[in-house]
Amino acid sequence: MSESEVRAAVERELPGVRADLERLVRIPGIAFDGFDHSHVERSAEAVAELLRGCGLDVRIVRSGGQPAVIGRKAAPPGAPTVLLYAHHDVQPVGDLTLWESDPFEPVERDGRLYGRGAADDKAGIMAHVAALRAYGDALPVGVVLFIEGEEEYGSDSLERLLAEHRDEIASDVIVIADSANWDIGVPALTTSLRGIVNCFVEVRTLDHAVHSGMYGGAVPDALTALARLLATLHTDAGDVAVDGLAAREGASVDYPQERFRAEAGLAEGVSLIGTGRITDRLWTKPALAVLGIDAPSTAEAPNALVPAARAKLSVRLAPGDDPKRAYAALRAHLEKHAPWGARVTVVFEHDGAPCVIDASGPMFDAARSAFRTAWDGTDPVDLGIGGSIPFIATFQEMFPRAAILVTGVEDPHARAHGPNESLHLGEFARVCLAEALLLKNVAEVGVDGR
Repeated sequence: MSESEVRAAVERELPGVRADLERLVRIPGIAFDGFDHSHVERSAEAVAELLRGCGLDVRIVRSGGQPAVIGRKAAPPGAPTVLLYAHHDVQPVGDLTLWESDPFEPVERDGRLYGRGAADDKAGIMAHVAALRAYGDALPVGVVLFIEGEEEYGSDSLERLLAEHRDEIASDVIVIADSANWDIGVPALTTSLRGIVNCFVEVRTLDHAVHSGMYGGAVPDALTALARLLATLHTDAGDVAVDGLAAREGASVDYPQERFRAEAGLAEGVSLIGTGRITDRLWTKPALAVLGIDAPSTAEAPNALVPAARAKLSVRLAPGDDPKRAYAALRAHLEKHAPWGARVTVVFEHDGAPCVIDASGPMFDAARSAFRTAWDGTDPVDLGIGGSIPFIATFQEMFPRAAILVTGVEDPHARAHGPNESLHLGEFARVCLAEALLLKNVAEVGVDGR
């Protein structure tokens, strides 16, 4: 197919792709504990049906976790095989009062499709489907679609799945559709991602709660002790103050401060934290956040000194850091800075490795060319991502000869993981075209060009 034929085919398929995306968004497939996992099963079945409709051999697989979907179509003689990754599970919705519409009933407003998973990552699935539908029986490469079912919950079983199906999914190129573009109208290739370490820290000062009037002033309460401990995690400027965490500079682009403040929704008068270029703070330096605190609610709090309080911490690790070493450094810091001799207990939750991708070579050139065409001549940006996709390091280790292309459908206004998540429909159309053109370009490069 010529470039113009590919473009016309994608445009022809977009209405059906949009309708199927909306059907996927209506399935609340949340893999977190405490949610109805039958919806994750429904989601996997829906994805499997979509892939069968593209002429793929499909099966649903699992390895002790949530269902993933593998679809395969053999390559034409001499053509390369491309692995297309996305995930069908979604984040919990959080406080429903913060949503302007039902998170599982997709709604279009001002050119954006709102709904949980509309961007992250059901649009990634449908970008793959759009490319396959555009080619029909004329697909120029072999494809393996691997659609995961628990990425948002930490991909606990993914490494086992990859090992068990390694020969089945081995490919020359891996396209991971779970990242973002630089801006509306500006595509991007993700070339680095931070790692992650999550843990819980509990501070205990008493065996039991005691009267705040009878004992206050001499006995420390656990909430105050926890607050003082958490305050040691950052410098006055807002940089992470944990010794032993890697940090570097050298991001290829900068983020204009006013644009960043607007896209983040920063309240008026609130200062940014950290030092250095904003892109370095987001991509190549560690970040540490307090995600939650277990303590009495204000509505239920008696006049008593709290004996124990617990917080959940999340550290984003700079590329080049080691999660195990970083967790040891964080734990040492928390234990060292325990205020007033309080008993500090640190419990590990999960981690994931950062990664750096050498985005050079013919396959990356093929991707950039596809993006440039789909975005009407705009050159793609090589960017880092402050978030984490730990399994990319696993793909790098298991398939060292494959070119790994990290792409995505999100833009700075997508609000993935938050209330009112949305997908820019114009950009989604470009993503679908770019992926179809990428498959064409990869076929022209051939197996030897990897």
